[in-house]
Amino acid sequence: MKLPVAAGLATAAVTITLYPLFEGGTWFWSCMGAILVTTVAGAVASRLGARPWVAPAATPVAVLLYLTLVFTPEEAWLRIVPTKDSLVLLAELIGSGFDDIQRYAAPVPANPGITLLTTAGVALIALLVDVFAVRLRRAALAGLPLLALFTVPAAVITEPIGWLAFVVAAFGYIGLLVTDGRERLSRWGRAVVVRRSSGSARGATPDTERLALSGKRIGVTAIALAVLVPAALPALSPDPLFGFGVGNGLGGGGGNIGIPDAIAKLGGQLRQQGNATVLTYTSSDDAARYLRIYSLDIFDGTKWTLAPLRGRPEDRVSEGPLPPAPGLRPEVSVKRAEMRVTMSEDIDKLNFLPLPYPARQVDADGDWRADRSTLMVFSTEDEAAGLEYRVVTEEPEPTTAELRTAMTLPDSDRYLQLPDGLDPRVAALARRVTADAATPYEAAVELQEWFTRSGRFTYDVRASGSGAQALSRFLLRDRTGYCEQFAGAMAVMARLLDIPARVSIGYTGGTKIGDVWTVRTHDAHAWPELFFDGIGWLRFEPTPAGAAGQGTAQVPPYSLPVTPTAGPTTGPSDGPSSSEEEDTGRSAGPARPNPRQLERDLDGMAIAADPGTPVAVKIGIGAAAALVLLLLPAAARLLVRRRRLHRLTRTAAGGHAAWAELRDMLTDLGMAGEPSETPRALGRRIGERYALGPQAAESLARVVTSEERLRYAPTPSASGPVPADLRRIRRDLAGRASRWRRLGAVLAPVSVLLRVRAAGEGVLDVFDRLEGLRPRLWQATGSGGTRGTATTPGRFGAARAGAGDSGRERTLTGARR
Repeated sequence: MKLPVAAGLATAAVTITLYPLFEGGTWFWSCMGAILVTTVAGAVASRLGARPWVAPAATPVAVLLYLTLVFTPEEAWLRIVPTKDSLVLLAELIGSGFDDIQRYAAPVPANPGITLLTTAGVALIALLVDVFAVRLRRAALAGLPLLALFTVPAAVITEPIGWLAFVVAAFGYIGLLVTDGRERLSRWGRAVVVRRSSGSARGATPDTERLALSGKRIGVTAIALAVLVPAALPALSPDPLFGFGVGNGLGGGGGNIGIPDAIAKLGGQLRQQGNATVLTYTSSDDAARYLRIYSLDIFDGTKWTLAPLRGRPEDRVSEGPLPPAPGLRPEVSVKRAEMRVTMSEDIDKLNFLPLPYPARQVDADGDWRADRSTLMVFSTEDEAAGLEYRVVTEEPEPTTAELRTAMTLPDSDRYLQLPDGLDPRVAALARRVTADAATPYEAAVELQEWFTRSGRFTYDVRASGSGAQALSRFLLRDRTGYCEQFAGAMAVMARLLDIPARVSIGYTGGTKIGDVWTVRTHDAHAWPELFFDGIGWLRFEPTPAGAAGQGTAQVPPYSLPVTPTAGPTTGPSDGPSSSEEEDTGRSAGPARPNPRQLERDLDGMAIAADPGTPVAVKIGIGAAAALVLLLLPAAARLLVRRRRLHRLTRTAAGGHAAWAELRDMLTDLGMAGEPSETPRALGRRIGERYALGPQAAESLARVVTSEERLRYAPTPSASGPVPADLRRIRRDLAGRASRWRRLGAVLAPVSVLLRVRAAGEGVLDVFDRLEGLRPRLWQATGSGGTRGTATTPGRFGAARAGAGDSGRERTLTGARR
């Protein structure tokens, strides 16, 4: 029974290492349930003595029942028995899970498809571990499936796995090996039982405590080395084994970048109390511009996400201009402007550059690459925090005639895809709002007008909810939300009208403070972009602006209705936003260099890199720390000696302290004998072997006599040893030891190291002591029955046991079946 449980615990321990891959903890508890089902199935099979093939055959059935109960109970019979519909739904969820894995990068949302796929995979690993460790009795081979599970986060994420998770996983595997070893030893045989006794349980089976303790020592040492040694080695850049997630095909081995849930992060920034500075920028025309980070082009019915990005080596921003803006014809006039952006060093991890769309050229330190279809600029190696960069933008300025004649769809129809199950009333609403529009451009303008004016929407960052039902509720009933709802709803309605659309996440232009524009966390924003052939992607603004909406939002001029009745309320909000009143007074100072990158010349202006701590200083600090660690045993030995000398002169039992100091002294000098050696035998051995001087011999005799009287005499000696006796003995014995032995006794005293080892063994023995309580508790409850007393059989022991007690238990030492 122990081995199946140990196999399940080992799988659960390694499963913990998957935590960086997911958001939330739903996946974890689902996986723990699958491991529990697998463990119970294996334990029951072992308890019933079933053949080895029974558990591998029955466990998948039990796991299928569990998956049905958790993921498709509505389609199952009695909520647990699979039916055709439930199996079809499970297959669909697994397919969507595979699609989502390719779409997202860690940490991925724990949606049903990904959770089901993860749970099924962990259940498979648990089954393989049970087969290897329990059925085939090859516990070492069980490390292969556990290693396969461990390599998943190591291959996907770029950051190293936390040492605590690694230690837990390693202890799980070590525990499996120790349990297997103890069970193997317990099968070697039992002693002959000659009579029944309630107190003989400990001798009935071989003693496995020392074996278990040795295994634990080896395991703890190996784990400690695995955690500590890499800290002293040069760091290596992670190179994933397989290109999962966002960022495939970057060259140089391929890299992955972590894209958080952009929508959830947006809501968090808008709702938080603080309003920290994210970045500052200046522009050549002194105009505010939206800065896009993410371009979300996939709507799955729950949320907007982005398709996998591709950054080719030739698309590095350092190689020259960015790829041309998709759909923009050369004959369309553009407005060129140059911006210089300074990112705050206090922002969260960000592998994307906030840029105006469309950016034409970017000068930034590091390996930054552009995705051709979205012009998002990202890096798998560098972060945006503290970065300074220059960006040149060429914004299209189409005429009204060009906008009204833009009719052709883009080459790909992915910007028109919508999931099944959308409320048909939403499509009817979109057609009704744009009934007067003659062209796609006019339909887009009327949608924007409906959101910002005639639709009577209310801006509220406390709104929440996503998916098709939330979309219907927002458009048809509540009409309350913030930029997430406004941008997503307009993009969906545009697609329903056959206008290609996507959602962008980033920041508004911010507020001008002094000579620079300052963008803060409350300027986080989402807006739709609609595609018009020949012009490309154009930003629209359905979110209310000003004090009653997103304070720094601005409606682009080309999206304003060209009718004389157009009211001024739809224009850009003027004046500073309300968030300016909450400004903490932090103004942008001189541009600071990016401390993470090498020096690079941008437009003739050299940016000096912070050299950081000199290498010589780092080496000195490391050497000092190593020296302190090496001197810790010597310091501990000195403190122990001082404490004993203090007891020697202050207490009546000071002779014990002198004896303990003498034993440690001999241990450090390599002169210690057996631990059971009596004081008189030790004094005789030292005097005969090392020929002490007269004074040292007298001091040794006093120490030995004092310890003997304390042990055996009714009263202690009237005159005990003094500190001078120990100093004379140490000086005389040190003169008879080698130079290296004397140096070791000072710098690395063996007596201290033995105490440290004993303390570690004591900590490990706690587990064995707790386990030893179980048989005694079993006997105390009376449920263990009576057991035989184990004795060592003599020549005629077994015969006497059989002749004199034929009705009692009789066994012979031998291999157990």
